[in-house]
Amino acid sequence: MLVDCSMKSQVRPDTFVLACGDGNSRLVSLHWTKWTGRAATARGVNAVNDCKPYCAAGTFRSYPVVVRLEGPQPWKKDPQLRQFTRLSLVFPGARPQGYQRVVTYQLGDSAIVAPQRAG
Repeated sequence: MLVDCSMKSQVRPDTFVLACGDGNSRLVSLHWTKWTGRAATARGVNAVNDCKPYCAAGTFRSYPVVVRLEGPQPWKKDPQLRQFTRLSLVFPGARPQGYQRVVTYQLGDSAIVAPQRAG
């Protein structure tokens, strides 16, 4: 399962907010092709605010993306459930300015903890 910004568990969500604080990055139109206890894969769109000239006046741009979930661990809120602890975005084509082709996020008990730099 995934833990969203409001600390609720989700299975195969069609949307998922990556930037919990401001909502400037979210996954939409997710279509899951794999969902097991060990990993999950979806295709969808990463809607990212370009924040130009600043975030409140920015424009959301859409980028096709493949989402991969891995690293299931017991959820502290309910240890009988397992949450994915790693979310990777793979941009097969265009991507937001400053993003690598693969961006990996560490997930925690309060949704997104921090992005990790891809090699």
